[in-house]
Amino acid sequence: MKIEDIIEKINYEIEQIDDSLDVEEYGIVRSVGDGIVRVSGLSSCFASEMIEFENGAVGVALNLEEDFIGVVLFGSDEGIREGDRAKRMKKVLSIPVSDEVMGRVIDPLARPLDGKGEIAREKDQLIERVAPGVMMREPVSVPLQTGIKVIDALVPIGRGQRELIIGDRQTGKTAIAIDTIINQKGQGVKCIYVAIGQKQSKVMRVVKKLEEAGAMEYTTVVLAGASDAAALQYIAPYAGVAIGEYFLDNGEDVLVVYDDLSKHAAAYREISLLLRRPPGREAYPGDVFYLHSRLLERACRLNEEHGGGSITALPIIETQGGDVSAYIPTNVISITDGQIFLEAGLFNKGIRPAISVGLSVSRVGGAAQIKSMKKAAGPMKLALAQYRELESFAQFGSDLDEQTRKLLEHGEKSIELLKQNQYELIPVAKQVVAIYALNNGFLESVPTERIREWERGLYTFLDEVKSDLLVRVEKEWNDEVKKEIEEALKEYNHQFFSEHQLEKSEA
Repeated sequence: MKIEDIIEKINYEIEQIDDSLDVEEYGIVRSVGDGIVRVSGLSSCFASEMIEFENGAVGVALNLEEDFIGVVLFGSDEGIREGDRAKRMKKVLSIPVSDEVMGRVIDPLARPLDGKGEIAREKDQLIERVAPGVMMREPVSVPLQTGIKVIDALVPIGRGQRELIIGDRQTGKTAIAIDTIINQKGQGVKCIYVAIGQKQSKVMRVVKKLEEAGAMEYTTVVLAGASDAAALQYIAPYAGVAIGEYFLDNGEDVLVVYDDLSKHAAAYREISLLLRRPPGREAYPGDVFYLHSRLLERACRLNEEHGGGSITALPIIETQGGDVSAYIPTNVISITDGQIFLEAGLFNKGIRPAISVGLSVSRVGGAAQIKSMKKAAGPMKLALAQYRELESFAQFGSDLDEQTRKLLEHGEKSIELLKQNQYELIPVAKQVVAIYALNNGFLESVPTERIREWERGLYTFLDEVKSDLLVRVEKEWNDEVKKEIEEALKEYNHQFFSEHQLEKSEA
């Protein structure tokens, strides 16, 4: 071998040498307790950076102070002692995501909890991400059907919207969210259910119901249970929306349910007080509004230039004694695009879902409805508002004029028609026909106590005899379609009255 070849080979080998130093930074544990570790010596640490301890425990740096950093652990602090070393992992808190998360139950760090094996890691998604700017967004105009009549008709939800579900405990908040997830079957919407501070037994019942309905195949359940560390409950909703953003970036539509943000705020308060941050109103730290605003701002509908996907957020807030003026409820109400308010009084009267039509609102409104629903449901909200006023007035007097009596009767029938059992979801076209019947006098001769029976029969009749009409109602709304609906309702009413030997009133 020539001397030139030898020199060339040596030069090549020298060039290939990696002379960069792989520096690892370690700090020293100064105190540990209540899931909080104070570490000194990590002066270059970032906010929200992951920190690893000698026993393998992992935490996130939330407090960056002059002499030490405050690390919140994702598990028990058992096995961590003063004087132990803590290592910077040099990465901001993120979770591994891939298409395989669908159909799985995971914790907020994307570790499987369902015993179905590991989940493939396609990319790491940051838990905290800046929400898309205004110029990247599209107005909300595509409906997200819930299958629940009172919502789809009176407080519609659109893809990309943030609609708050609020009410006392045990009033059916989770039921509405689960029904909405089940109703997305075949609609091309990926669903993420984030359970924060819930009993694991309750969440497993929800998972079982989703599996029975065939909804788990397009749903991910992120579980931070009541017995889990406060840090896991704190990052759970951010992990849920991070998974949603993975699908959003692929141009898909996503629905994220946060159940519930009251417990999320309580977990954050616990962490903040243990980190010795100054308490404010109700002992919450001053940045508790930012806690939820930066989460819910990530729900959006992107324009075509940025993929055209959407994230719809359904945050849930629990009130105490119906008090919507409390600190956390008012915070979240001001962040969202409307609220569905559930009243314990209505629930106890047997009105399910127990949605207060007067206090519930959607700031997107008719823009998130198909044309036929927008036209059919228009007069309904005013009629219900009039009924609520007359109902309280009428109980003091028995002698009512004919017009008042008719308004009260119409209101009672409206309430009865809007009742709906959980898991009994109704396609939007059938809802339109039923509401059109109510608003146009086709229910005047039906006794109030038989409205539900009439309604069930109508849906069967439409499926068996008028399935082509349902397809048209969903796509268009004109005089011809209205005429067809009226003919179908006359035909069905004739059949219903004949079968049940009911006499038609002179109307």
